[in-house]
Amino acid sequence: MNRGIAHVFLAALLFAAPLATVACSAGDAKGKDQPAAPAAVAVAPVPAVEQPIARFIRATGTLMAEEQADVAAETGGRIVSAPVERGTPVTTGAELVRISSTETDAQLKEAEANAAQIEARLGITAGTPFDINAVPEVQNAKSSFELAQSEFTRIKSLLDQRVVSQSEYDQRRTQMEAARQQFESAKNGASQQYQSLQAARARVSLARKASADTVVRAPFGGIVAERLVAVGDYVTKGMKVATVVRVNPLRVQLTIPEQFVSAIAVGQPVTFEVDAYAGRQFEGRVKYVSPSLQAAQRALTVEALVPNGNGVLKPGLFATARIEQPARTPGVLVPHDAVQTSAGTSRVYVVNGDHVDERIVTTGETVGGLLEITKGLKAGEKVATKNVAQLADGIKIS
Repeated sequence: MNRGIAHVFLAALLFAAPLATVACSAGDAKGKDQPAAPAAVAVAPVPAVEQPIARFIRATGTLMAEEQADVAAETGGRIVSAPVERGTPVTTGAELVRISSTETDAQLKEAEANAAQIEARLGITAGTPFDINAVPEVQNAKSSFELAQSEFTRIKSLLDQRVVSQSEYDQRRTQMEAARQQFESAKNGASQQYQSLQAARARVSLARKASADTVVRAPFGGIVAERLVAVGDYVTKGMKVATVVRVNPLRVQLTIPEQFVSAIAVGQPVTFEVDAYAGRQFEGRVKYVSPSLQAAQRALTVEALVPNGNGVLKPGLFATARIEQPARTPGVLVPHDAVQTSAGTSRVYVVNGDHVDERIVTTGETVGGLLEITKGLKAGEKVATKNVAQLADGIKIS
């Protein structure tokens, strides 16, 4: 009986021994896997500062030619020359196309001949003013009238002396009146001929203009944006033949939100960028402010002139612009490195004793290497500027 109990006790000891071993091993493993406390992160804290900063109105718009003209023919005819192509630079008055001048030249010669004929009839030479008494017909009629008047005076004196009869006196008086009427008629005819000369000279001017209009010229210096006709085409009066644009300077047309209307004035500087030249800034000045808002958008149209001497900017480019506001207002600034932006959300880490607190903030203007915080941070609060990507709310710092 005692031997059986001994055997049972021995079996219990042998079963318990592995369990104890496993328990000890588990305890030792648990002690070894326990994570150590995280090391403190160095953050180089910097206080947020408050200072006056320049404010900018942000707007978008489109570059436009400073001037654009659809040049049309002022007379009809067939194109005989077209010396320009699209993109050709032109100066004021440069020839764009030439129309056959055969008909207009003939009309000019005819008009000049008619005017010269009337001038010869009136005895007018080039550069001399019109004198009605110098007209040959008027001179002849005047001489006849003066002679008749002289004869009448002589007969009248003889009648007083009763040397001549009353009938002869009446005859001389009638002759004098007839000569006077011829003289007046000659002067009236000369006046009418002079008016005809004025009309003939006007026709000469029109014919000369029509002849000159056979050459279609550039109205201002710029670049040919489009040429719409070719040699051999027939054009009519008023038909568009080319488009000329002036690209130096250019205009940038901007749309300003309603709330910034009071801050816009002529002469303000404008800086803008275009996608074609990423990272490059261009400058201009406000030249025109619309007197009214666009009712549909509740926005103001503003135009700025932009120098474009090198011709890199092109009409039609989309522009993202900034217009500096006249007054400077205080703002809270921190280094760019202190702000972490992800998925459109910006945050900073504010030093609070031995750890940092995460703050969601709203950013504003950029001033050199500093960034304005418009919401979420006060001046004087210290923010982490180093190892920001490693931080989270409550992380220990050194």
